[in-house]
Amino acid sequence: MLIDGKKIANEIQKELKFSLDNISGPKPCLAVIIVGNHPPSLIYVSRKMQACAEVGIESIRIALPSEVSEEELILEIVKLNQNSRVNGILLQLPLPQHINPITVLREISPAKDVDGLHPFNVGKMLIGEDDAFFPCTPYGIKILLERSNIDISGKHVVIIGRSNLVGKPLAALLMQNTSGANATVTVAHSRSENLKNICLTADIIVAAIGQPLFLKADMIKEGAVIIDVGINKINDSSQKAGYKIVGDVDFDEVKGKCSFITPVPGGVGPMTIAVLLRNTFKSFIATQKSPS
Repeated sequence: MLIDGKKIANEIQKELKFSLDNISGPKPCLAVIIVGNHPPSLIYVSRKMQACAEVGIESIRIALPSEVSEEELILEIVKLNQNSRVNGILLQLPLPQHINPITVLREISPAKDVDGLHPFNVGKMLIGEDDAFFPCTPYGIKILLERSNIDISGKHVVIIGRSNLVGKPLAALLMQNTSGANATVTVAHSRSENLKNICLTADIIVAAIGQPLFLKADMIKEGAVIIDVGINKINDSSQKAGYKIVGDVDFDEVKGKCSFITPVPGGVGPMTIAVLLRNTFKSFIATQKSPS
């Protein structure tokens, strides 16, 4: 069965719009910083700002040249930290090579870190506190499973990929002793031995390795749930653009063997944006509850 991430993301955005339509006065505000003219980043930022407009969240786009210094970028972040109208700050990655993303991300106020990448929020997530901002893609995957009525409690989840953006935080979220979690999690990666055998033991596989069509049918057991995080371009002369977008899973080969599978595009991607909007709304509500 196909897991329609776009449909579930639209449901979340409709819920947010309903809540925001019933709020009088100022609306939540998301500031998006983009450095340089990286084409995919420009597209992602445009989509995020469009999604903000659709639910009633205000957005600010701060475009900086690729030669901006790390110090100048941090100064922009400090200004946004101090701006009471801004509820969320998103730094679009990747950054130019002369800027250390870890250094810069640490400068974002944890209270406005709606991407969930500040060490403070990562630490709270790891110890199971739910008042933190969780990283958008991993949390989107958790919600995707929950809303698809896929119970992961006690199940073996294999995550292929150990990145700070997906693999590590997703493992932390799915192993927690809480609703929608309680999984037994294995994180596999490029150095894992006998990867095929590891995958064959999995009830659920999350492919986030960044290799097109990597996961094949002979790597999964019958009835497994497959979540594909990958977004890759491969040459395809039959397409007008000369390429097509595929995931880390060989969808056509795997779809007949698994019980559930996410498509690419239209699976995990829309959930990432939906969670970003939800985190921004969460930050806004927290400021409304804070004493003046």
